[in-house]
Amino acid sequence: MHDDEEFGKFYRILRDAEFFERPDAPVWSERECAVMFRREEPGERWCSYAAYDDNDDSTMVGIGGMVVTLLDNTDKAFLGVDVAPKMRGRGVGSAILSFLEDRAREAGRTVLLTESNLQFETRETHPYRRFAEKRGYRLANVEVRRRLRLPVPEEQLQRWVDEAAAHHADYRIETFVDDLPEHLLESYCYLSNQLALDAPTGEIDFEAESMTPETFRVRQQKVKEQGRTVYETLGLDSDGQAVAQSTLAVPKDDPATVLQWGTLVRRDRRGHRLGLATKVANLRAVQAAHPERERIFTTNSEDNDNMVAINVKMGFEPVELLAEFQRRLDV
Repeated sequence: MHDDEEFGKFYRILRDAEFFERPDAPVWSERECAVMFRREEPGERWCSYAAYDDNDDSTMVGIGGMVVTLLDNTDKAFLGVDVAPKMRGRGVGSAILSFLEDRAREAGRTVLLTESNLQFETRETHPYRRFAEKRGYRLANVEVRRRLRLPVPEEQLQRWVDEAAAHHADYRIETFVDDLPEHLLESYCYLSNQLALDAPTGEIDFEAESMTPETFRVRQQKVKEQGRTVYETLGLDSDGQAVAQSTLAVPKDDPATVLQWGTLVRRDRRGHRLGLATKVANLRAVQAAHPERERIFTTNSEDNDNMVAINVKMGFEPVELLAEFQRRLDV
């Protein structure tokens, strides 16, 4: 994927497939996509493939991707298939998926995961779901993508801050931009690695992740190359350890959008409104620095009652479903 012309074709199929029937969807820019596929990251391997027209080997008709983690969850392969909208219904998607499944077997993976965006009203009947189930994949988890219109009035932000503050007097809330201080990295990585265990994931069983301060720095550099500014708000205990976090990413290439990434409170520190406190402090920082932004997107499992309640409280509105499918290979 280091040929710029071919990568441009690859990206256009990805973009067109993501925007198909979803004109307001958040989509990577070409720069963000190029960095993601081209910059290796310790502990992960990204593989990308393209399908071409049999009658014209210069015409790309579909793309596929496989991500495998090398230090944790080593039974899994994360697969993605996109077909140019005008080429759908010709078997291209099935051919790409079969190819990816063979690559996953070669890599020794026995759990295949893929996902699709669905409208609420077509949850049971959407063609993407029918395609996955026909290929032996089962619906394993459903997440809801929500959108918050910006700006949120300062008076409302302050009310939420005051509401939460009474519950976490023994903790302090601090916000950092792009980089975290060295002394916080160990506790931050421990906390972040628990997200795969603590967030509801339906029928998908994840191990804790294996991020270290070293791999975190590599990941942060990659995000900077993508042109994203990251706001990280942490809840710190009396020992100065990170026990809660919320992350917002501001993409340079999409001037209207902010992306809500993880929000998590350590299990033994819950009940202090640290989730609300970190989310609101982070939102306040982003709004102050980027008043031009119009919306935040976030995604949570529909069974994640605590986080859904916070998002509903803050005014996030449901937009669409993110359906996660799983197939277990015979071993």
